Amino acid sequence: MSKKLTISSIKKSKGSKPLVMITAYDALFSRLLADSADMLLVGDSLNMSFAGKSDTISATLEQMIYHTNAVCSGAPNTFIVADMPFGTYVNKESALENSIRMFQQTQADCVKIEGGADKAQIVKHLTENGIAVCGHIGLLPQSVRSEGGYKVKGKTKEEASQLIADAKAIENAGAFCMVIEGVKADVAKSVAESVDIPVIGIGAGADVDGQVLVFSDMLGLFEEFTPKFVKKYIDGASIVREAVASYSDEVQKREFPKEEHTY
Repeated sequence: MSKKLTISSIKKSKGSKPLVMITAYDALFSRLLADSADMLLVGDSLNMSFAGKSDTISATLEQMIYHTNAVCSGAPNTFIVADMPFGTYVNKESALENSIRMFQQTQADCVKIEGGADKAQIVKHLTENGIAVCGHIGLLPQSVRSEGGYKVKGKTKEEASQLIADAKAIENAGAFCMVIEGVKADVAKSVAESVDIPVIGIGAGADVDGQVLVFSDMLGLFEEFTPKFVKKYIDGASIVREAVASYSDEVQKREFPKEEHTY
């Protein structure tokens, strides 16, 4: 069992060891993922992977608390990042109130909120009140409706400059690391080089300080669509279907249960 990372060790990994982050939503999978992951993210992506929704926006704080508790139970020796869902940090007061709930009702090590310079004052307010924060810049899934879809960032000089400004603002506000999503690889590299805290990429190329993927994407379990940045390490959906079909076939043929499965 590897030693659980701390905020200090995560910050010290900058420039030395790429961080491995994977999403997790329950105790079962968090146990399976914990040996290979430095950090587990209880992402509001569960709204799509588990709830069948078209985006993350309708995830609630109660859902996130429930799933964070499950992940913490399954992986007590892994650093746990909990997404704060849409609408729970619209201002400093609500952000602190809802983040306190997350900290009091779970064992999460930090919260993650989406936004750059526009959210810096909220990040600062949280960190000044004992809430560890992981930032999230670039493509923001919680803004998908207002932006009219999932749009890659960093395509223009203006966007690249804004992303660097966003990263610096979030760092200066007290965040100990941040996720950068859906950003041109060369721009993401420049962003990572512009700050002294780890920048963990998803769809942002290899020249950042770590990577995060949704576990159901990387295991080939989610079939609705596959983003370009996802690598499927197994065809999990086919494996599950084949296993369940074998079970069904054996039941119908009375081949299961056999004597070794019977009391």
